[in-house]
Amino acid sequence: MLVTDDDKLNDFFTKFLHQLSNWLLKGEVQKLVLVITGIETQEVLERWAFEVHADNGTGESGNAPASKSKKEIMAEIQAIIRQITASVSFLPILEEQCAFDLLVYTDKNSEVPALWEESDPRYIKDSAEVRLRSFSTKVHKVDAMVAYKNPEADI
Repeated sequence: MLVTDDDKLNDFFTKFLHQLSNWLLKGEVQKLVLVITGIETQEVLERWAFEVHADNGTGESGNAPASKSKKEIMAEIQAIIRQITASVSFLPILEEQCAFDLLVYTDKNSEVPALWEESDPRYIKDSAEVRLRSFSTKVHKVDAMVAYKNPEADI
């Protein structure tokens, strides 16, 4: 886990997470994407996508969704964190200094803060993709995937 004492970065994350939380509570988030870009080349090297499916209150059978305990939810989240951590075994080493960007796909009618701007999806040309474990809470189901620059595409 990365910890920062950079006040500007901490302020950014505080504001970002506050806005994300508001959208999640309203069921307006469709996808959250973390993009890692090479500073020198401006090339997208990794794209971590988390698709968010808000539970509309009914399960597949039309009944209320099965209730999960907090312990079960935490176990699923811990499993995906372990999988993300283990991804260093297959992801290419990042050879240059990198920057990150966070993209949030929301409903079209969502209110967006004035300082936020629209972005292209920042896809990776000739990418390799790995689907990660999904997890669900009582409110959301999250499907995760990482795309990365395929080192064999340059050969």
